[in-house]
Amino acid sequence: MTDKSRQFGDAVGDWYYCFKHKQVETRDKCHLMDRMGPYLTREDAENWHDRVEARNEAWDDEDE
Repeated sequence: MTDKSRQFGDAVGDWYYCFKHKQVETRDKCHLMDRMGPYLTREDAENWHDRVEARNEAWDDEDE
């Protein structure tokens, strides 16, 4: 991981979910705006939606 990538938060890993191709890809495949990640494992990237949904629910609960 490069020092530059750390400027965008604490996300680490080499796997991404690409919305353009609707599949898991490595870091050098698509533009940052077309993907979700990075994730540590392929499985984490495949299940991106579950993590986003859980995070959104937690934020909603904090707002109440």
